[in-house]
Amino acid sequence: MVFPPARIVSLISRDMTLDPSDVIAYGISVGVGSMKPGSTVSVIIDGIGTLTNRFA
Repeated sequence: MVFPPARIVSLISRDMTLDPSDVIAYGISVGVGSMKPGSTVSVIIDGIGTLTNRFA
């Protein structure tokens, strides 16, 4: 992780107002991991649902 979560929140809140229900999803640096075209990433939040994105 390049920045700790508190730093990410600080940087984002400089450009926009964050509300208590906001979700910040961030990943890893370019070149780290093995995401290839067709791979998917899912974010699951209990009581809300699942967001799934497929890499093109």
